[in-house]
Amino acid sequence: MTDTIEIPGYKAGTWTVDPSHSEVSFSVRHLLISKVKGHFKTFSATFVTGENPLDTKVTATADVASIDTKDENRDGHLRTNDFFDAPTHPQLTFVSTGVRKVGDDWKVDGDLTIKGVTKPVTFDFEFGGFGQDAYGNYKAGFEATTKINRNDFGVSWNAPLEAGGVLVGDEVTITLDIQAALQA
Repeated sequence: MTDTIEIPGYKAGTWTVDPSHSEVSFSVRHLLISKVKGHFKTFSATFVTGENPLDTKVTATADVASIDTKDENRDGHLRTNDFFDAPTHPQLTFVSTGVRKVGDDWKVDGDLTIKGVTKPVTFDFEFGGFGQDAYGNYKAGFEATTKINRNDFGVSWNAPLEAGGVLVGDEVTITLDIQAALQA
């Protein structure tokens, strides 16, 4: 039997992401000297929280065509088969398989699908808190991060550099800054 974990302000129910107060972003090494950052403009997620936070279920999607790295040519290339193949695989998806508490840290395990390839990942999860907005909506805020190897998902295009190394790093950090609203 699992003990119920108490979190101040926590409420069971169905929550949806408030996209105007949330961001799904990523970063990856470029030229081995800096990081390129980007985000998806269009995304959605639903969180179904039980009486026990450990029973929470998450489903989320991001539309590949909405990728934005502040460079239209690069964004266009990222939508091709060299990277995400947006026409064939228009969405990235995440479906949770479990929530756990390790010491003071929270982990959300699940299956991430990119370019038709599904792999298990674990997001490190940090609560921001709970509160009511000026319109009477009850909100939750959190940040979640994970690191993946893009090659594991078939996103393997690269180009060698004259000085050695490659244009794009393999490790990608995914960061979710989320504010969600409890549905009535």
